[in-house]
Amino acid sequence: MVTHVRAEAPGDERGALLSFLAEQRGGIRRAVLGLTEEQAASRPSASELSLGGLVKHVAEVEQYWIALVKGEPPAVKRDQSNWDECFRLADGETLASQLAYWEKVAAETEAFIRSAPSLDETFPLPNAPWFPPDEAVSLRWLCLHLIRETARHAGHADIIRESLDGKTAFELVTLAGD
Repeated sequence: MVTHVRAEAPGDERGALLSFLAEQRGGIRRAVLGLTEEQAASRPSASELSLGGLVKHVAEVEQYWIALVKGEPPAVKRDQSNWDECFRLADGETLASQLAYWEKVAAETEAFIRSAPSLDETFPLPNAPWFPPDEAVSLRWLCLHLIRETARHAGHADIIRESLDGKTAFELVTLAGD
């Protein structure tokens, strides 16, 4: 972690969870500071990951989970036939458009979590081989899952950015003025 997450108000569990999620989002956003579209789309390692693709992926995943909890269809339907598309910018997509979309998704996530009657409310996990069948989890679990998902990709973003131009997370914090 390269930035400090402020302590929540006493007893503000939601605020704490949302602050840690925002901090991890910030790590990915900082990783794309000052990049050209070509740099954002480039894959400087053996991985298929690009920084633009990571931004798109984390936005789609966060939106998917909130839609799932609400009982709504996701904005983008993914399955084995198109899963790889969520990791790269398609024709007409730009880094700026994906960052703007992610900002909208993040605001919706925050509003939803803050308005839920309780973090103890549950929803069923999707039917997927990596989840136990017929299991429900809490909104608290969802917040922690989103933090974990975003943090994992923030680490990927650090490595990709450093591979592109040598800038480290600490340098990017300075550039961003955090």
